[in-house]
Amino acid sequence: MRLCYLLIFLAAVPLQANTAYFQRVIFDNSLTADRYFYSSGKASSPSTLLLERRKLPVDAKTFFTGPNSLRLQWKSMPTGGWVAEIRVDAFRNHPLYFPGTTLFFWCYSPQPIAATDLPRIVLKDTGQNFTNPLDISAYARNGIPARKWIQIQIPLDRFATASIHAFEPHRVRRVFFVQGKADAAPHTMLLDEVKIDSEHRAEPVPPAVTHARAKGYELHVDITWDPVHSADLGRYVIYRSIGGAAFRPIGIQVPGVHHYEDFLGHINQTARYRVTAENRNYRESPASKIVSASTHPMNDDQLLTMVQRACFRYYWEGAHPVSGMTREDLPGNDKIVTTGATGFGIMALVVGVDRGFITRQQGVKRLLKIVNFLAKADRYHGAWSHFMNGSTGKTIPVFGMYDNGADIVETAFLMEGLLTARQYFHNPELDHKITDLWKTVDWRWFRRTPEDKFVFWHWSPEYSWYINHRITGWNETMIVYLLAIASPTHGVPPSMYYSGWAGMPKYFINGGTYYGIKLPLGAGTGGPLFFTQYSFMGFDPHISDRFANYFKNNRAMALINRAYCQQNPKHYKGYGPDDWGLTAVDGPRGYRAYEPSPKHPRLDDGTIAPTGAIASFPYTPKASMAALKFFYQKLGARLWGPFGFRDAFNLQQDWVSRINMGLNQAPMVVMIENYRTGLIWKLFMSNPEIQSMCKRVGLRQ
Repeated sequence: MRLCYLLIFLAAVPLQANTAYFQRVIFDNSLTADRYFYSSGKASSPSTLLLERRKLPVDAKTFFTGPNSLRLQWKSMPTGGWVAEIRVDAFRNHPLYFPGTTLFFWCYSPQPIAATDLPRIVLKDTGQNFTNPLDISAYARNGIPARKWIQIQIPLDRFATASIHAFEPHRVRRVFFVQGKADAAPHTMLLDEVKIDSEHRAEPVPPAVTHARAKGYELHVDITWDPVHSADLGRYVIYRSIGGAAFRPIGIQVPGVHHYEDFLGHINQTARYRVTAENRNYRESPASKIVSASTHPMNDDQLLTMVQRACFRYYWEGAHPVSGMTREDLPGNDKIVTTGATGFGIMALVVGVDRGFITRQQGVKRLLKIVNFLAKADRYHGAWSHFMNGSTGKTIPVFGMYDNGADIVETAFLMEGLLTARQYFHNPELDHKITDLWKTVDWRWFRRTPEDKFVFWHWSPEYSWYINHRITGWNETMIVYLLAIASPTHGVPPSMYYSGWAGMPKYFINGGTYYGIKLPLGAGTGGPLFFTQYSFMGFDPHISDRFANYFKNNRAMALINRAYCQQNPKHYKGYGPDDWGLTAVDGPRGYRAYEPSPKHPRLDDGTIAPTGAIASFPYTPKASMAALKFFYQKLGARLWGPFGFRDAFNLQQDWVSRINMGLNQAPMVVMIENYRTGLIWKLFMSNPEIQSMCKRVGLRQ
């Protein structure tokens, strides 16, 4: 089995996340099958607009770019009105800027619609500036014919500002279709691929897709191909045939990703596939060779490997091509790489080598690329910033002007991964370079003064200790104190483990009982589940100090998290014994650290992250396996993507995250492995500096 994985990954190269695609496309497909989350609508009687729980319905039968389109169904009446809105899915750090000059969208109707009966269009930008309603009829003079897709093209300079300030056409955030002529007749129009682009030139047809292959799993087939390297690539189109039927398009894939997950939903089903590359003028390359695969029953061990392999792709194929570092999000901002997630990705890389997903030589090569980049990147008293430019190593202050220097927590997560890799590969060149990076982090500097009892999170060369965030309390930051004490060159005294991390009992000692489960440490009900994961991906929690056994405490936190979801005090759709996992993710309203909280809406709004339950495998193996099966078997059609489980979902709001996060895919890879073999725990704990630190602090197994 490992040989199959190896063959799949052997030719893998880091992908381009392709910011350019998302600087064109406003809508291509909905991840949810009944309604589109990033839409809304309202009708004023007697006009009508068909809505599915206040959002535009999704049509999965007829589409231009598969697997679905949006249904606009209305009746325009005198004295009435209606408006339908499509919003840009502005995922975090995505540069919301459309450099194109023209609004494009595809239309289809089962019955002809005269040009004079079409709706009007209003645009709104990121600053809430909006345009006058624009009549579409001038750009669809023949109307919409029956049962034929046509593309409407409207130059952006035709939209006139209607608000106080000038409308910014390159920063469109919302597209509104509004009532036009009140003809009192029912109409249905499907919308697909709404985008802002330049007028298309005569682009060459991309080269044909090569080396297509398909692998069946329990309920889905993974279709993989070699990336097409062409500046004119607009998308990939995936075709499927079942039972000898004609090939039909079932979906698209964006440039930069060369996998497609076809969730068939049934065991023992065989399908054939072929893939084409398409330019921005929709001219297709010749099809790839036909490949086939069948779904089949899988045992628990095979399902675990399936999840590890898919999540591992994020770090192997999704890494920045210059630095090899981990990107913050996919899709996201191409240039941003993140220090802590790279440390997590390095631990996932070790698992990938050990599982045979890539060769040992490939792993060493990637690690050398990363450490060579880190040696030249911006550093502040040996520490790195949270975010960097993946090509230059220059700091990117994503969180604001004061965040333009060192982040010692992110640095600790990075070193957790590097020290693990040093113990695994035993490569002389790699050993030397990792040890040099390790020795040159000045942990002592982040104590601020020799008298301070805490380590401080941030330091800036311009703003010094302005953020003034001391690291303390039960949370994800334990690894900072462990490494600061373990440092062979710039260490802090062992007493800071107790004066710093455990130095504020209000945020550290608990002792309460929640849902019948006693919790020794942590504030409230324990907090989000990443508290039990980030420091403990490498550091083995089977250890005790004067306060508690950390494995038992982490297990209690996971059990409380699950019990809260099972009790479901806010009555959210889906919550239950198999649907749990509250942690830090990008939710429907942005990035939040979710946790069991019956009263606080910001801490729990119905959003579940697969990484929460799945990365709890060492603590709750039966409950985590039940959650894995629920996520895959019940929700896989919307939740399973080219990098495994998507970041999060919310059944209450009918929302699924389009992205994956660098901080969330690796914990699933690593903690599953720690449950199966203890590999990463054994490696990290075998570092002599870590063994010495445990003795000096008084940690005992």
